[in-house]
Amino acid sequence: MKPGELVLTAPRAKKPPQHISDLGHDQRREVASSLGLPAFRADQMSRHWFGRLEDDPSTWTDIPLAAREALTAALLPTLLVPVRSIDCDGGETIKTVWKLFDGALVESVLMRYPDRVTMCVSSQAGCGMNCPFCATGQGGLTRNMSTAEIVEQVLAGARSLARDEIVGGPGRVNNVVFMGMGEPLANYNAVIGAVRRLTAKSPEGMGLSARGITMSTVGLVPRIHELADEGIPVTLAVSLHAPDDELRDTLVPINTRYKVGEVLEAAWSYARKTHRRVSIEYALIKDINDQAWRADLLGKLLKGRLVHVNLIPLNPTPGSQWTASRKSDEREFVRRLEAHGVAVTVRDTRGREIDGACGQLAAKSV
Repeated sequence: MKPGELVLTAPRAKKPPQHISDLGHDQRREVASSLGLPAFRADQMSRHWFGRLEDDPSTWTDIPLAAREALTAALLPTLLVPVRSIDCDGGETIKTVWKLFDGALVESVLMRYPDRVTMCVSSQAGCGMNCPFCATGQGGLTRNMSTAEIVEQVLAGARSLARDEIVGGPGRVNNVVFMGMGEPLANYNAVIGAVRRLTAKSPEGMGLSARGITMSTVGLVPRIHELADEGIPVTLAVSLHAPDDELRDTLVPINTRYKVGEVLEAAWSYARKTHRRVSIEYALIKDINDQAWRADLLGKLLKGRLVHVNLIPLNPTPGSQWTASRKSDEREFVRRLEAHGVAVTVRDTRGREIDGACGQLAAKSV
């Protein structure tokens, strides 16, 4: 731990059972050897699980039955059980509520576009950041998720696509965004383990491109610096939501520890080290953070940087009195950012009808 670093801990909880997705290549081979099996049996199992997306051991006919049963018992405990799924956009957006081994609930969202499929995954059951406009944050933090619990959300979507269970025909996951429940960098080790599993080539992992992975954070500065040193060129997305400390202290409470300037400097350091453009996430809230002067202040802070702004019309959450900005204010915000030479996009609000959009995930089972 670095001097002055804020320690963010999840409540104590029983650990999920060990799963193949928790382990790297050598660790799986060690498990196979400990079972009295040739180490290469773990490689065969991994090819089925990650490469061919086959989760039914009875189809692994290249592995002897006894070895198959031993490996399954040791490395394939049930981690996620689907509680319910709901879709919109003609079946191209699907939100799934998962029950974890201890009864905790999390959500993932699959979004199919004409040219890609994006999986939005959770990294914690709940969230401890307490942002007042976010349904997840208002529910509090239950616990961190394991590497395997994170990876299995992506694998579940990948299997459904491969089996032609999603509208649009067979397909594959192209992008993974850590923008579901939780603050990913507060569960750093498990999240980095998941990223490595997602990007490693078969048989170790799924073989996704690191450039197709986006890591969201409210601004845990020490972890941003640590992420930059990992050597994994994921996209960093900073949930800023206000350009001034006075307002951001209330919208994103961690700002009382890591101020706007410190968060942005960490982001620019990340861009310098990785040569990856940083995304700035900004939820537009009517009469709260959508004033023209705040757009100008944001533009001045970002001008000349390797950055792109994603403006997000605030998605409604139960009991909240806040709402999305007026379209006229949204357009003016965009215009002023562009006047400062800052690239900006207004994000598509996919999944809003099913409480699956940004800030709406609350993991309700009914």
